[in-house]
Amino acid sequence: MQRRLGFTLIEVMIVVAVLTILASIAYPSYTSYVKRSNRSAAQQLMLNISNRQEQYLLDMRKYANRVDTDATEGLNVKADGWNCSVSTCSNDFYDIAVAADVGPPPRYTITAVAKGNQLSDGDLSLNNIGVKTGKW
Repeated sequence: MQRRLGFTLIEVMIVVAVLTILASIAYPSYTSYVKRSNRSAAQQLMLNISNRQEQYLLDMRKYANRVDTDATEGLNVKADGWNCSVSTCSNDFYDIAVAADVGPPPRYTITAVAKGNQLSDGDLSLNNIGVKTGKW
């Protein structure tokens, strides 16, 4: 009797079917994980900006409208993966803007607007009294 090497077509089709089922289960979980990690990165930057705003308030008696590196008016925000300009920081998933009001009392609002694949996750906001809206 001669010994056959290799796989039959049925065996290959069964393996492909099993892999397809596993992939159909894993892919939605993966995309959900990616959205959560992008939201977490935005929340981290927003909290960093909030902390810097409170430090700025102690020094200047007002909140800053700028997040860039202007030494007299800005918060000097530096974050990996984010492009920060005068009053916004952005990446492929969120645009984060800072709006400050001199008052009285002084106040600010930090808003993260979702874009791209993150749109279904929604927008986030944080203000000077700690009120958070969106999926925190």
